[in-house]
Amino acid sequence: MDVKTQSLRPQPHAARTVRPGDTWGGFFWFIIKLLLVVLAFRVFVFSPFSIPSESMLPRLMNGDYLLAAKWPYGISRHSLPIDLPLPEGRLFARPPERGDIVIFKHPVDGRDYIKRVIGLPGDSVAVINGEVVLNGERLPRQVLGDAIIPLSPNTACAWGGRESADAEGNPTCRYTRLRETLPGGRAYDVLDFGSTPYDGFAPVKVPAGTMFVMGDNRDSSRDSRFAAAAGDGVGLVPQDLLVGRASVIVWSSDGSADWGNPWTWFTAARWERIGSLL
Repeated sequence: MDVKTQSLRPQPHAARTVRPGDTWGGFFWFIIKLLLVVLAFRVFVFSPFSIPSESMLPRLMNGDYLLAAKWPYGISRHSLPIDLPLPEGRLFARPPERGDIVIFKHPVDGRDYIKRVIGLPGDSVAVINGEVVLNGERLPRQVLGDAIIPLSPNTACAWGGRESADAEGNPTCRYTRLRETLPGGRAYDVLDFGSTPYDGFAPVKVPAGTMFVMGDNRDSSRDSRFAAAAGDGVGLVPQDLLVGRASVIVWSSDGSADWGNPWTWFTAARWERIGSLL
């Protein structure tokens, strides 16, 4: 009886322990730590990029969103998500490999560009009749079946393509496609629109610390064949301007989405491209 009565008596409230995380200071410190983690991830691991043009067709399409790996080529001021007046050069610098799809800062205007590495320091690069000549040898090219690109609000049929339709009647564009192979066996697909003024380029030796880059859409790419100019060609690109190596497509949209209507985000997605490794 005494025990039961004792258990029914009101008990004094225990003093509430205030943890650091319960204070505004703790909350702000958590936010700062979270931002530091996100910044470190973007600087050292991966960073998102979008494809704004068709210069890398057929591998990359306008409306693709990809992650670029930051660590393969070292870390520099260009690895940061914002431009800061830090010293040039790269920590843990490593050169790219031929065939890498790289993201770099334009030598003149500082915008992000994406191209494929063709020539490295010491290489001689030329273009004859649209064929790349690397160190005096033409890169082997194999004619494949046409590249068939679906037409959409963000992807038109360029002058070198032929409009057609798929089995369901959806409009497409067909381009002549070839498989180009680098020394060592690395291969990738390129587009060719036929004879153009860009099919000839006199031999140039790639200087130390630079790289010769080209778009896979050879007749619609302002790359190392053109002198560096703002919003135009890139010339021979210093490797210190490297940002990262394109790694995986994480999202792709055909441009038909209405951002005020979430349902269209899914109908506009190119699901077959999402998750593709580069």
